Amino acid sequence: MPDHAVSSNPAVQRQLDRLATLSPGADILGLERIATLLARLGNPERALPPVFHVAGTNGKGSTCAFLRTALEAAGHKVHVYTSPHLVRFNERIRLAGTLIDDAMLAALLDEVLSVADGVSPSFFEVTTAAAFLAFARVPADACVIEVGLGGRLDATNVLATPVACGITQLGIDHQALLGDTIEVIAGEKAGIAKAGVPLLTQRYAPPVAAPIEAAAAAAGALWLPRDGVWRASVQRGQLHYEDAVGTLDLPVPRLPGSHQAGNAALAVAMLRHQTRLAVPPAALRAAMGWAEWPARLQRITTGTLAAALPEDGSLWLDGGHNPAAARAIAEFFRSKVTPGQPFELVLGMLANKDLAGFLEPFAGSVTRIHAVPVPGHAHHDAAAVTAAAQRLGIPADGAATIGDALALIAARQTAPLVLIGGSLYLAGEALAANGTPPA
Repeated sequence: MPDHAVSSNPAVQRQLDRLATLSPGADILGLERIATLLARLGNPERALPPVFHVAGTNGKGSTCAFLRTALEAAGHKVHVYTSPHLVRFNERIRLAGTLIDDAMLAALLDEVLSVADGVSPSFFEVTTAAAFLAFARVPADACVIEVGLGGRLDATNVLATPVACGITQLGIDHQALLGDTIEVIAGEKAGIAKAGVPLLTQRYAPPVAAPIEAAAAAAGALWLPRDGVWRASVQRGQLHYEDAVGTLDLPVPRLPGSHQAGNAALAVAMLRHQTRLAVPPAALRAAMGWAEWPARLQRITTGTLAAALPEDGSLWLDGGHNPAAARAIAEFFRSKVTPGQPFELVLGMLANKDLAGFLEPFAGSVTRIHAVPVPGHAHHDAAAVTAAAQRLGIPADGAATIGDALALIAARQTAPLVLIGGSLYLAGEALAANGTPPA
């Protein structure tokens, strides 16, 4: 799926235009192109601060947020590489605590593209090379790096010696590139395993755990799944964590959703099973309250879109786009919607996503679905969304924009709870339209 990134900065936009002419315009996997780019750039990936490498289907970004916040609370400067961006391309590269500025971003993209002749790199490969250049040149104590797609053949997997690797929740997504079964997908994610490096993972059913165990053994990695040498659970309103070093009682994460306790616990396990950086318990406690990750069950209380709803309405935003994410989102809102309160879903989904699988967890709870386009991307149209919704007994209609959908809701309902969801790209459109981009 092409990434239609644009920038308001002319210098950055010139480089994005250059990239559009060179790139194949689609997601492609493999390490040959990124290795060639990095070699031409002097192999900056070999000069990075200690790296925490995170793969998975859902929860990667949140786990990275907990890692970053805990490290920063311990006094460390942290580089972070995540994807996709929501509003500004710069969100992908955070340098020692601050989003990369336009001048540096433009210069780095120019440097990478200037050595790309004959390589035909993807959008993500160029971005990854630029990030690694920045991380090698700007002093910091640690890097938190999120896998873009899969793991084994993802461009970030040129990292040879991370201090810890992690795999979050697994599910079915990106089947065209990763495989049609969760077992095959698990094996692809576990391809980030490295010799002598701890691989911390969530707990999985035996058929899913088996390919992870095999990949870790083949790589010579130390596989440490949850409920093995480390355990975590929510008890009496606290996140109780236990490993060989001892036990911790941490605050439950401030990020909404019960699933965030699992993401936070994985981050804690990754930090506790590496030896390069000191992260005291006080920093882990602080991270539970400080971590933020936009468009993941984010409550929107101010801005243009929030103002479009009745004063007693509430607006939420989430970029989840697969059935596993939908189940977590639907579970969260079961406790938020009061009896008789309208629960309206403004939905935009890419055409390659499982529409029926995403909608099923909302059957019986959502009052109405309002289908909207995902600008610049192939998406399920209003007719397809309406048909899928009606098969589940959910009324549906279409709107030209998010703002139009909210206007329809405001005209029909009092005190509605509204969720904008189905795509991270749509979430970016919502934050831009609301005037509240990530910082």
